[in-house]
Amino acid sequence: MSSDRIPMTRVGYEKLKAEVDHLNSVEMPRLAQQVAAARSEGDLSENAEYHGARESQGMMQAKINVLADKLARAVIVERPKEATDEVVFGSTVVVKDLKFGDKEVFILVGAGEEDYDAGKINVASPLAQGLLGRKVGEKVSIDVPAGTMKFEILEVKFDD
Repeated sequence: MSSDRIPMTRVGYEKLKAEVDHLNSVEMPRLAQQVAAARSEGDLSENAEYHGARESQGMMQAKINVLADKLARAVIVERPKEATDEVVFGSTVVVKDLKFGDKEVFILVGAGEEDYDAGKINVASPLAQGLLGRKVGEKVSIDVPAGTMKFEILEVKFDD
């Protein structure tokens, strides 16, 4: 696994930790019971329930391993105490799309906190990387997989 640090807010870290705890304490025991029940039905070579439960167990463990790795590499980033006009991790950025003229709002969050419908974008994404360090009033062109986006930064704020 990679040793790169993953920036996260405390809320994002706690959410991820709760998910790992739930998978370990609720979902894995449930799958173990399914495996045991299927095993008790006899011949394992033709027991589809047994093989399906074992496969689910393996996939669940892989998911737990990935999430646990993220937690192990997490770096909790606190937002600045003073207001700033510079785009930083955890900030809410209001931009004007210079191509379409509409306003968009992005919140720069850590891995596992993304919610594109709510405007929460991963700080490691090309879009967020293009916004980081920019200030209110700046115009910026950002290369993203879909092409080049052009924005004017209108506001930087922090929601509690």
